[in-house]
Amino acid sequence: MNSERLINTFLDLIKINSVSKDEKYIALELKGRLEKLGFETYIDDADKKAGSNSGNLIAKLKGTKNVPPIMLSAHMDTVNPGLNIKPQVTDGVIRSDGSTILGADDKAGIATILEAVTYIKESNIPHGPIEVVFTICEEIGLLGAKYLDHSRLQSKHAFVFDSSGEVGTVIIQGPSQKLINAYIKGKAAHAGLNPEKGIDAIAIAAKAISNMKLGRIDKETTANVGIIRGGHSTNIVCDLVEMEAEARSLDVQKLNNQVKHMIKCLEDACNTENAKLDIDIQDCYDAFSIDLDDPILKIVESAMKNAGIDYKPKSTGGGSDTNILNKSGIKAVTLGIGMTNSHSTEEFITIDSLEKTALLIEKLIQEIK
Repeated sequence: MNSERLINTFLDLIKINSVSKDEKYIALELKGRLEKLGFETYIDDADKKAGSNSGNLIAKLKGTKNVPPIMLSAHMDTVNPGLNIKPQVTDGVIRSDGSTILGADDKAGIATILEAVTYIKESNIPHGPIEVVFTICEEIGLLGAKYLDHSRLQSKHAFVFDSSGEVGTVIIQGPSQKLINAYIKGKAAHAGLNPEKGIDAIAIAAKAISNMKLGRIDKETTANVGIIRGGHSTNIVCDLVEMEAEARSLDVQKLNNQVKHMIKCLEDACNTENAKLDIDIQDCYDAFSIDLDDPILKIVESAMKNAGIDYKPKSTGGGSDTNILNKSGIKAVTLGIGMTNSHSTEEFITIDSLEKTALLIEKLIQEIK
């Protein structure tokens, strides 16, 4: 592996703004890089449904040996604050300047895939067909994976490089997630002259939330209220609150029970104050679980052994494109790439993690027989 090239590729990519729904410029950059390596590239029309300015980037490289194709995947979008990132490299660690995220989630995945396939090509290492998929809008509901053009793909196994945890982490179980969008409709009134004539939607929302079990429910289940919107002025009793919440669980029944509990808290609070309630429940993605004896894990375990990396299967409370791929019929696992404190301005990744991930990808490509 060429460590200097890998680092420079990563630094170049994180300087390209690509917050969710604005992936056009990084998609074009990656398209050009992959075409120079001999890949046939295609940008699908997932943008039309996801609301982005780019679709998913699909790239295919013909194999030099007759073995099944392998799919390597990462996502192109980042969360905010993700504009004008200024990377800093100090003592083998890469961070932002502290005013933004770094974007290792998931440009570290992209950079290591690029380095691995570059090394495979320049070293004339025999390989089967390689399919690279870089998705859009992962951070806002896995939308790119949901609308991915599967007609362009032949791979039955996919490896998604998009997890925190040290290199060697293998996500074999992930949760289902539901979103709860609630609209509490009260009644406006002058807060100083006749507040008793109003129905305070903010107070009702507060009461409902205070009665909810939130955070860590049990080892398999979490819940959170993430967004509250409401109010126009301090002298008006608030007549409308919009609330966005979520629940996740590795157990579908526990997830359904948690959602019912949260809805009941909202209903009880609204009924007490004679407010109206509208609720919209969205199924974001389904849980997945991969048996430890599954062939895809045998591939991963063997590749890690050849790379000198300890194999660490585990479950997660987070969702990823892996959830969608498994439901669509492509057996997929998410692999840890060493990114730390993702979604925060304290995010960082070590050069050692980048190097190990690139090496692992090379061994995975060679492991397909």
